[in-house]
Amino acid sequence: MSLWSAGRYEAVAQQISAIAARVVDTAGRLRPLPDADIVDLACGTGSAALSAAAAGATVTGVDLTPELLAIAAGKPGGDAVRWVAADAAATGLPDASFDIAVSNMGTIFVEPAAMMTEVARLLRPGGVFAFSTWVRDAENPFYDPIVEVLGPRPAGTHSPDQWGDPEVATARLLTDFDRITIGRGAHPWTFDSTAHAVQFITDESPMHVDILSRLDQPTGARLVEAFRAALDARTAADGTVGFEASYAVVAAVRHPA
Repeated sequence: MSLWSAGRYEAVAQQISAIAARVVDTAGRLRPLPDADIVDLACGTGSAALSAAAAGATVTGVDLTPELLAIAAGKPGGDAVRWVAADAAATGLPDASFDIAVSNMGTIFVEPAAMMTEVARLLRPGGVFAFSTWVRDAENPFYDPIVEVLGPRPAGTHSPDQWGDPEVATARLLTDFDRITIGRGAHPWTFDSTAHAVQFITDESPMHVDILSRLDQPTGARLVEAFRAALDARTAADGTVGFEASYAVVAAVRHPA
């Protein structure tokens, strides 16, 4: 069982579907989508893959978690996409078989060196890689409580939002790619109430559900209360909870042969 089968990933996918559309649109400005061969890596429940297929591309969606692929395949247009259960860094797909690779908040969770080797292998010369990444903010109520209660991430481990640092992203891409662009954005997270936001963390968001599942009861309770306090601080007069999380859409073109 993968981390992403914990909770209900589709709740996250619905929240960030607009970013998936932006990733696909960014790729399409570098290489027209109609008739392009596209792979959506770590595709989750398929937001980017389905968007690309609707634009006329021939699409393969790859994800490690079969449960998520089943949800994707059952969506409108899902039968137009080939869904493959595989590790995004070891897909088993043929060399140089795609014009475009995309990913919406997916490949950033994969070990970077292995991920970049696989993307470069899959793309034809001149192919496009476009993906989204979270960007570290000074404050984030979905992340800060984790550090507050559990401490910082161990030194030397990769984290998803490292891709949001332009210097890091550029250094990782330069071996096989050029024409690198990084476009910033702010994603609004909104909930009807603090209780709804906490439920999203404890029951739906796979990353948070997985973390909580590995803690003893007292520590888990402290972490949930830390999330509740952080979200209470973002509550408006009408009781709704909202904040913006920074993200970037990165795009690059594979070196010619």
